[in-house]
Amino acid sequence: MGRKFTSVLLVIAAVSVLICGCGKKREIVPLSDVTLIEHNKYSCTFDDVYHEFILCFPEDTKGAPLVLMLHGAGESAEAMKAATSFDEAAVPEGYAVCYVTGAVDKGATSPIKGWNSGTVPGENNDTGFLVSLAAYLEEEYKLDKDRTFAVGFSYGAFMTYRLAVEAPDIFEATVSVAGVMPMTIWEERAEKADVGIFQISGSNDDIIPLREASAIAPSMEDVIGYWAEADGLTLIGEEDIGKDSHITRYGADGKRAQVWDLVVNGGYHSWPLESITGIDTNALIIEFLETQ
Repeated sequence: MGRKFTSVLLVIAAVSVLICGCGKKREIVPLSDVTLIEHNKYSCTFDDVYHEFILCFPEDTKGAPLVLMLHGAGESAEAMKAATSFDEAAVPEGYAVCYVTGAVDKGATSPIKGWNSGTVPGENNDTGFLVSLAAYLEEEYKLDKDRTFAVGFSYGAFMTYRLAVEAPDIFEATVSVAGVMPMTIWEERAEKADVGIFQISGSNDDIIPLREASAIAPSMEDVIGYWAEADGLTLIGEEDIGKDSHITRYGADGKRAQVWDLVVNGGYHSWPLESITGIDTNALIIEFLETQ
């Protein structure tokens, strides 16, 4: 039997109002039925949709930055943790890491768990859920509200772009591994932005059209160009890393946001492994987050 938390912080979250990036007031709806399942694994509901999440936190959470980890289609928080081991690199550096399990969309006929990222029509309010989850964790564990990040793989990576566009007041930066910026989200983009973006693509990814324009996404050249320009950044460096992979960085004096674009030479539709690519992906993501 799980243990339910009935914190007054949920009441605070229910009435808290923020100003989102589009200038509109955002009301953060509280999570429901937050329940400890086992050890560091919890369940909750949001808008009548069930989710689970795994917390990997440093001993002292006060002032710690938060990273939400979003899995690919049909996977789970456990699968994302096993595939990336991101917490093993991030927690010793003082980061709070939360692996989150998506849900079957209320309007879908497929039983696959994922995210309403904008690639196909969906009904689940996943932006609202992830905003509320971040707010809950920030309040419950006294995390740094100014350093909240989202890292996603594949379908979870699509969702990170939606968060960057729809919740820039919450997420300081997002990281997309083997993902694209969905065309519907591209069409929502603002002229100006202040969100850090790190795109990691495999040169041999044959699952989704990562670099070229398609019916579901603009070209990655256009995406990176947009974020650099919208953030007011210029090229600050290019270099080969690992085994002939190439990284491009954009930044500007006086700005926290940076935009990085890594093309992993020979990389496929997977989380890049150092043994194959010569790149410590987790360390590189943390290096990026440290710039934000």
